[in-house]
Amino acid sequence: MNRTTLLKWISGVLEGLLAIPLAGGTFIVSMSWTPLLFMFALHTITLILSIKDSKFSAGSILGMITSFVGAIPIIGWIMHTITALVLLIDAAIETKN
Repeated sequence: MNRTTLLKWISGVLEGLLAIPLAGGTFIVSMSWTPLLFMFALHTITLILSIKDSKFSAGSILGMITSFVGAIPIIGWIMHTITALVLLIDAAIETKN
């Protein structure tokens, strides 16, 4: 497994955890939105490595957008869920290849 795929697995799982209703939002608010900044940085690193490795990068771009709108309660939950699914499916496809 290459580094890009590993980062997609990690960021997908973390997005999935942030998508847990109430728990994810509580965690984000209790940490003063720091998890959103961390996720933005993680998605940025993953995007750069994806481009460098010529891999699919839409999940990372979507994750960066999610980090900005993640503070909006319902929209954030939906975006975290969608981003987690996109990243995990992409990582699973790359793992098969």
